[in-house]
Amino acid sequence: MSSRPPSAPPSRQRRKEARPQELTEAALALFVEKGYAATRLDEIAARAGVSKGTLYLYFDSKEALFKAVIREGVIPAIEAGEAMLAEQLDDPPALLAAFLNCWWEDIGNTALGGISKLMMSEAGNFPEVARYYDEEVIQRGLALLRTVIQTGIDRGMFRAVDTRYIDTLMIAPLVHLAIWRHSFATCCSHIIDPRAYVEAHIDLVLNGLLTPETRKDNA
Repeated sequence: MSSRPPSAPPSRQRRKEARPQELTEAALALFVEKGYAATRLDEIAARAGVSKGTLYLYFDSKEALFKAVIREGVIPAIEAGEAMLAEQLDDPPALLAAFLNCWWEDIGNTALGGISKLMMSEAGNFPEVARYYDEEVIQRGLALLRTVIQTGIDRGMFRAVDTRYIDTLMIAPLVHLAIWRHSFATCCSHIIDPRAYVEAHIDLVLNGLLTPETRKDNA
């Protein structure tokens, strides 16, 4: 029989490497609830169950924490869209519908959808944060939409449209829905069925873009 003392029970202390994610989750929740300006770092630390000093081990400012929220929550969805573009560009109508559906399911219909409302209301007061969001999220997402629409035009599947604005027109109704969920939906009796809304939007988009020949082929 071994003479070694019994091993100590496993520590209940959370792993240090798990804390950054806990902090970004807490930050996202508070940013959406209170806005960027009104959220304090000590509130984020308290929501995550750590001290403010622990928060500073990982993030030296609220801006750095916001960028981490975007990198962890939104950028993976953009990267997934870029991978879809590389693999499925042979069917522009189906890919466009998939992009719009995925944006809603992965971003708009989650807590991350509240970031759209936050940026609309506070971008002017925090230009560095706004520029980061524009470059890493908005412009990359719009580029995906422009590419698939231009491909559809080049292949004769979509009508020739002004591609300078069509990307924004594609996503704006979904951004509106996300903002509505975090504003009027919380206090007004008017109800919007998000799934029906998204499906109606995609139907309108495709029927506005498809050429008569493509409609016949897909009938």
